[in-house]
Amino acid sequence: MEEPHILYINFEFIEYEELQDYKKLNSYVKEHVMDNKMYYIFLDEIQNVDKFEKVINSLRASIENISIFMTGSNSKMLSDEISTVLSGRYVSFQIYPLTYQEYIALTGKKPEDEETFWDYVKWGGLPNRMQFTNEGNIKDYLHSVFDSIILRDVVARLGLKDIVLFNLILQYIIDTTGREFSSKNIIAFLKKEGREISTATLYQYIDALRKALIIQKVYRYDIHGKAILKTLNKFYMTDLGIAQIKNHDFNVNCTFAIENVVYNELLTRGYDVYVGKTPKGEIDFVARKEDTVKYIQVAYYLTDQKVVEREFGAFDAVKDNYPKYVITLDRENLSRNGIVHMNMIDFLMGEEL
Repeated sequence: MEEPHILYINFEFIEYEELQDYKKLNSYVKEHVMDNKMYYIFLDEIQNVDKFEKVINSLRASIENISIFMTGSNSKMLSDEISTVLSGRYVSFQIYPLTYQEYIALTGKKPEDEETFWDYVKWGGLPNRMQFTNEGNIKDYLHSVFDSIILRDVVARLGLKDIVLFNLILQYIIDTTGREFSSKNIIAFLKKEGREISTATLYQYIDALRKALIIQKVYRYDIHGKAILKTLNKFYMTDLGIAQIKNHDFNVNCTFAIENVVYNELLTRGYDVYVGKTPKGEIDFVARKEDTVKYIQVAYYLTDQKVVEREFGAFDAVKDNYPKYVITLDRENLSRNGIVHMNMIDFLMGEEL
């Protein structure tokens, strides 16, 4: 690819400040398209351009030999708003925090080291937090991300005025991560905190948390009936570092935290992930991709036979032949009856299901 046919503009750079005027940006791009070969236009932090959607729609309508790539990091790039302002074809990519494998590649640490693993589980995968080793500095960074991007940008844009209420709802969801969500329970919790709200208001705030990409809603999948259920869903955190700074007691939630890590890893691998409902109970995850289905149980350690029977026994009610896995931190392989026991570190470092 010839370099003159690649145009990169980062709108956080002072030299491109003039181009934050959408009409000037439109003219600038058109001036650089000088022949019939394909041009690749990269527009970084596009949200800094007011009415940027007019430029994108205009360029795509007037120039055939152009492919446009945009990145943005605030609420103007929320998927529902993008679909409204951009006409025609576009593909949206959600950028996740670093996976464990990427975290290891960036830090150069040993993946099997227990302290390394728990550092990732505790403080999450936002790349810039890797610059800090002191816990106080890590917390300060994560608080700045939360305050500047989530509170000042997303919450304000969505018109949520009660930041205290927003934080209380987030706190409750963090404390109950991986557990069945109940609007009645959270309303009762808020009432104890002196805040009475309607169910409609509650869901407005939860929707804001989801749009801000702080939480991910996970639906239940009826394995027997082969149907997605819209009730009694669960929530998981997009980044556990944000959860940590809002959490009361990390140790209480560590089991659910590693479950959250596995959930996030499945998402980055392109799976649609559900909570599995069986006639006898639940399976942690049903991971679907194209025509494949995989059933997954996640546990801390298989500490005794009772725990082994509980985790492997979760699959007893599943009568189909799709692959089944139990993922734990144990190194001893306890695979049995066609159910694969996989070490969590090996899984996070790229071992395929």
